[in-house]
Parts: sequence; structure tokens; C-alpha cells
Amino acid sequence: MDVNARTDQMMARLREEGYKITPQRIAIVKVLAESKGHPSVERIYETVQGVFPTVSMATIYRNVMIIKALGEVLELGFADGSNRYDGNKPYPHPHMICINCKRVTDPEVGSLEDMTQTLSAETGFQIISHRLDFFGICRSCQRKKANFQ
Repeated sequence: MDVNARTDQMMARLREEGYKITPQRIAIVKVLAESKGHPSVERIYETVQGVFPTVSMATIYRNVMIIKALGEVLELGFADGSNRYDGNKPYPHPHMICINCKRVTDPEVGSLEDMTQTLSAETGFQIISHRLDFFGICRSCQRKKANFQ
């Protein structure tokens, strides 16, 4: 889905639920829809503050939580207590996470539907959601390391 369609989809969902469409809310939605790197609330704040200098961190956090509650953003929580947000694919899907620079990317892989169905059949679990993260060192960090050796 392209950025404009994803932005429109999130905005429509906010309208459906009776939320006002403020300029700050539009800016937050655009950051989430455009992002390829799964931004943190702090990163969203920095980006939106460039356009709206008086916006508060509380406004950003509150709006991200609203959008998350509407099912329009996927929250990725990490053991260190940090969270990142995926506004492009608000459904469970695999992530590649660099342990060095903390970059998060979405690999282009086939559906996990078959694996989910197999696990459900084998265990009897009714799977509601899942999370599949791969941790490693991204190409950029590997190159940087190679250049310093």
C-alpha cells in the first residue's frame, strides 16, 4: 500500500471513531505511514516538532496510543523497555532487528499463515497474534566494522 493510501486509511479510521482531525494528528499519522524504520515515540516527536515546534511529547504519545488502540499501528516492545511503531503493516509480521544500531526492517517473505495454521493444529492453541523477530547485525553495521579492522 502506498503512503497516501495508508495515510488516508488511518485518517478514515480516526474519523470513524469520532476523533478530530487536527494538523498535529495528521502530522503524526504521516510520520507513521511514511516510516520505513519503525520509529519510537521520541523519533516521531522530533519529526513532528520540526513542523509544530510547540507540540508536546504527551500529545505524540497519546495520539500514537489512540492509533494503536484502533489497530492502525503495530507496537514492538523490547526488553530494554523501548517501543517502536510500525504504521505500514499494523498486523503481525517478521522483523529484522540490528543489535548494533537498533534498526528495524521488514523482510519481504511469504505469508506465515501456513506456519500459524500448522502450530495451531499441532498444539490446539487458538492463535490470536504472533511476533517473529530476528536479531543480528545489519549490512551497514557490518561494513562499518569491516572498515575499522
